[in-house]
Amino acid sequence: MGTTTFSGPVKAGTISNTTGTTVGTDMKNVGFTLMAQSAAITQSTTAAASGIIIPANSQIVEIYVYITTAWDNSSTLTVGTSSTATELCTGVVVTTNNKIKLCSQATVADVDEWEDIGSTDVKIFTDSTATTSDTGVATLTVTYIQNNNLA
Repeated sequence: MGTTTFSGPVKAGTISNTTGTTVGTDMKNVGFTLMAQSAAITQSTTAAASGIIIPANSQIVEIYVYITTAWDNSSTLTVGTSSTATELCTGVVVTTNNKIKLCSQATVADVDEWEDIGSTDVKIFTDSTATTSDTGVATLTVTYIQNNNLA
């Protein structure tokens, strides 16, 4: 299957501008599409860039961790926008296989970072509370609204 790349952001809807007061006829119903990026991550003793880069002014909607091999010698994962890997969420439990963990169910570190990542593209980092690099493997997925520019 082929793919198409847009420079974005992508909006969808049938009425671009409000010109009256009738819903479905002349009131704006255009919205941004939800985007996602995924990357394989592994258990580590230090923070590492995930390979996911979120475009400037985007709003992060959710961060998912699909655990395929449970972390050992560690119970949690943190996700952030710098090498400290704590700006987005902390305390994501990663000790059980085949579970989907939502960062919003862990400790959201800075709501402002979720609302608008800022005026430049941002790398997403992860870090474990591990004392040794072991066998943990997962897929990290970040969903976001590109250039929603809420700040």
